[in-house]
Amino acid sequence: MRKLMVLLLVVLVWNCEEEKKLKYLQDGTYRAVLEVQDNEALPFIFEVASKDKLKIFNADEVIEVDEIAYRNDSVFIKAPVFEGYIAARFEDNNLSGSFIKESLDRVVPFSAEFENSNRFPVNSKPTQDVSGIWEAVFSKGIAGDEYIAKGIFEQKGDKITGTFRTTTGDYRYLEGAMEGDQMKLSTFDGAHAFLFTAKVSDSTLEGTFYSGNHWKEPFVAKRNDTYELPSANELTFLKDGYDSLEFSFPDEDGNMVSLSDERFDNKVVIVQIMGTWCPNCLDESKYYTKFYEANVERGVEIVALAFEYAKTEDKAFASINRLRGKLDIAYPILLAQYGTSDKAKAQEKLPMLNHVLSYPTSIFIDKTGRVRKIHTGFNGPATGEKYTEFKTEFESFIDELLAE
Repeated sequence: MRKLMVLLLVVLVWNCEEEKKLKYLQDGTYRAVLEVQDNEALPFIFEVASKDKLKIFNADEVIEVDEIAYRNDSVFIKAPVFEGYIAARFEDNNLSGSFIKESLDRVVPFSAEFENSNRFPVNSKPTQDVSGIWEAVFSKGIAGDEYIAKGIFEQKGDKITGTFRTTTGDYRYLEGAMEGDQMKLSTFDGAHAFLFTAKVSDSTLEGTFYSGNHWKEPFVAKRNDTYELPSANELTFLKDGYDSLEFSFPDEDGNMVSLSDERFDNKVVIVQIMGTWCPNCLDESKYYTKFYEANVERGVEIVALAFEYAKTEDKAFASINRLRGKLDIAYPILLAQYGTSDKAKAQEKLPMLNHVLSYPTSIFIDKTGRVRKIHTGFNGPATGEKYTEFKTEFESFIDELLAE
């Protein structure tokens, strides 16, 4: 924490003895850059509509930001829901500062150039096209870190969009470019700050994945138009001897809530394992909020169990209430854990599960209280057809449980 505070002072120091003239973001487009490892730049584009509103762009995703504050020659920008924020000083119409996650003691250098909309400058024509399906392995051969993924990309000229799906969710909306045989993709949403770089041939990718400036890992991929990940319904399951789920966690009013409460009696219940810090959980919560509103009268209940890395209970509930307010969530969100989002610790709170592999994970419970299915991860709207398939499967299965 001391290190974080020192960095914040360096970034945001202002002279209290000599009040500076208040400055504001100018209407127009900014090219922002986060400095990750290996001297790589993670760019994203945002557009300022007024001094109090801006939009962040990642491929088809548009994130509307209305939490912007000013002090003297500095601006503070907070994306919806997530804890992370940008703190920067004005340098004429440009910006210089940091992207900060206080609970994780993470600070990433940030800058933004006014009137620049070029995410990845391209100085030579592409010699490769990555459009299609890729069978990928991240951290190949590294014990405990290796995992599989499915790359889904579309390239038009030198512009690329797409995502990586994994067994625990997707990397959401990636946008980038091909320069010669070099691919670069990035995304920033206030939680994820991802950069992918790769050397491309007709049939292989070989590259590096950067998450902020605290993590990087290698990945390799090969073309495989028929590649599919393992079923998300078979990765998490109840241990032998269990057929139901039990828990008792507090809501924001301090009331302990469990599945034995009258609210859930003779209902089809979805238990959502999630965190307010998790972008895939945000995508899932948006979908569940609309589904719940349309189906609660049919006998459907949803209850979310939040596993928060906020360091105090008060901060954890503040994040929960912020999420609830932004999405207008009507179903209960309980605080299952704070101070860490460690999955092994989460599994200790739900010992009947073989593990907690992913945030989010959804547990489907029938009217008798039996667990009927556990779905690991979430394929969000960035996955296109897979998201449509998920919604069809989800709604069909709920209809089956309601009809029993």
